[in-house]
Amino acid sequence: MAQLKVQQKKSTIGCKANQRETMRSLGLKRIGDVVVKEDRPEIRGMVQTVRHLVTVEEVD
Repeated sequence: MAQLKVQQKKSTIGCKANQRETMRSLGLKRIGDVVVKEDRPEIRGMVQTVRHLVTVEEVD
């Protein structure tokens, strides 16, 4: 199954609380952090919520 590599590019300072919580639930705490998650609809929805703070690429 494909996986998504998610990297935090911007700070969560000044963001809404739900966006900060989404970043934390993805496992991203600081700028430059990278996590690899399974490509599932739940993860895609989280990434969509914080799309302006992260970069995403598919990994096999």
